[in-house]
Amino acid sequence: MGETHVNAITVEKIKIESSLQASSGRSMWKDLKDAIRGTEADYTQIRLKRAIFLLAVPMILELVMESTFAVADIYFVGKLGPSAVATVGLTETYLFLLYSVGMGLATAVTAIIARRVGEKNMQDAGVSAVQSVFLAILASIPFAIAGLFFAKDLLILMGADEWSIQNGYRYTQWMLGGNVIIILLFVMNAIFRGAGDAAIAMRVLFVANGINILLDPLFIFGWGPVPAMGIEGAAIATNIGRGIGVIMQLWILFHAGKHIKVAWEQVKWKADVMLNIFKTSLGGIGQMIVGMTSWIFLMRILADVGSEAVAGATITLRIMMMTMMPAFGLANAAATLVGQNLGAGSPDRAESAVWKTGVYNMIFLIAVSVIYYIFNEDLVAIFSDDATVISIGGEWVRILSYSFFVYGWWMVSVQAFNGAGDTVTPTRINLVFFWLIQIPLSYLLAIALDWGHSGVFWGVFMSETSVGIFTLWLFSRGGWKTAKV
Repeated sequence: MGETHVNAITVEKIKIESSLQASSGRSMWKDLKDAIRGTEADYTQIRLKRAIFLLAVPMILELVMESTFAVADIYFVGKLGPSAVATVGLTETYLFLLYSVGMGLATAVTAIIARRVGEKNMQDAGVSAVQSVFLAILASIPFAIAGLFFAKDLLILMGADEWSIQNGYRYTQWMLGGNVIIILLFVMNAIFRGAGDAAIAMRVLFVANGINILLDPLFIFGWGPVPAMGIEGAAIATNIGRGIGVIMQLWILFHAGKHIKVAWEQVKWKADVMLNIFKTSLGGIGQMIVGMTSWIFLMRILADVGSEAVAGATITLRIMMMTMMPAFGLANAAATLVGQNLGAGSPDRAESAVWKTGVYNMIFLIAVSVIYYIFNEDLVAIFSDDATVISIGGEWVRILSYSFFVYGWWMVSVQAFNGAGDTVTPTRINLVFFWLIQIPLSYLLAIALDWGHSGVFWGVFMSETSVGIFTLWLFSRGGWKTAKV
């Protein structure tokens, strides 16, 4: 009798556990669908794990699409030879300056929109969104002038070879001349992310990059009535794809946002609101400029080594961007959660979100580092058949694998500062570790000690591992909780 009773209890426990597992599976599937379709969930109230999941999934997919477009570009351009790839890399050194402005603005916009949404102040959130778009358009003008009229000079300044100067300058003209599209994509997706509409940002980039990938081979190599435009065709395809994405963003912002929607009467110049966004963005822009200009100096050092070194580094950067997108997505989710929860008066919940996200990021990047270590040259060989380029790129991929777990914590802790609106602290950190340590160290190793490209790679490894550990320590002290935006 007792044995029968025990067996009955065991059977009942199995049924309960099976039911819970099935329920958990259904819940995960439902959350995945909600994350992709978008949801009106309140990220200051729902479970943190669910909030991270709902925000991170579309942010990861968004960034994967963005990096897919970058990888597609370099794949097709790679068929034109190392000089064409080097042209893309050298042009991107200037685009990095543009990205620093766009990402700095985006950092401020995400923090401000997230804080207003957390406060449930939707009127001010809409006004801030409009002013951020105006500010993005103004910021694009200097880059457009530089690209349209001084493309060759910019390439000469970076040490480009003769092919790049004579044949690749039109790529530079198109990319810098049409830069307003890039900045608007950054800023408007930051609006959606800050509000919690990460799924919208994902869908926009899916369409924009899908169009670019289809047009890339058509415009580069030609087909039927479409002439082969070479490297210039890659830039034209990019501008068309991203331009369509911007049109989508504007329509959604006014008609279809779940957490934020702008009314036409809000489309007015508001100097005080714009000034607040500008002030908040200065730290973010400075933060990005320090990091991006550091990369420019590194590329200049590599250009002295040779075009193959530039090409290998360019391909490696694309591979890194592609494989790190889930990590960036998780970090961006942390920024939104910090901003909204600080706005809702829940700093402890904001901090908890960062620590949870950091653990997920570390686990993911450890897995990536294993792949990097084992398949370093194989990854580079996907984009180039030049043996020297493969060897150089493979070396950097392997070196990166040694410290990726630190990168995970670095990315999340930096975004915690940014999401809180404290963009000045990461700027100061970058200034010390990138300008005062990374650049001199890389030059010393690469040129003075004649390590060549290896010196640059090891200089990056040492400086960025150090900055990651220091930033996480500074985050743990908690000063970011008092930031005002």
